[in-house]
Amino acid sequence: MDKVEIYSDGACKGNPGLGGWGALLVFNGQEKEIFGGERNTTNNRMELMAVIQALTVLKRPCDVVVHTDSQYVQKGISEWIHGWKARGWKTAAREPVKNADLWQALDAAQAEHKVEWRWVRGHNGHAGNERADQLANRGVETAR
Repeated sequence: MDKVEIYSDGACKGNPGLGGWGALLVFNGQEKEIFGGERNTTNNRMELMAVIQALTVLKRPCDVVVHTDSQYVQKGISEWIHGWKARGWKTAAREPVKNADLWQALDAAQAEHKVEWRWVRGHNGHAGNERADQLANRGVETAR
């Protein structure tokens, strides 16, 4: 399988407010930048959208490493989602899972790939994360 590195980030000006998502995909030394934005959204939704959009760009099953500065995304997809699915998209407190539509989309988008989820500290000089942050902010501009 082809190996792809994805660096993803979300941004929001106000929460809710204008939001943007961005991702940098690296494959065999080639880079692809993607970004987009939405009005009246949240930072967590944009963090999820960044990864969903990046995974849907891939044309065939890949060995993927996703780098995210969102513990919400990393823990959600690696740990919490199993319980949510078992409980019919309810939390342990029997409340509806927030952003269930995007969690379901992310679950479907990752299904055909072998994905490793890595958390990185945001705004800490990590080159890929800084690029993803810039793309997410460009996404905010498209939502204006």
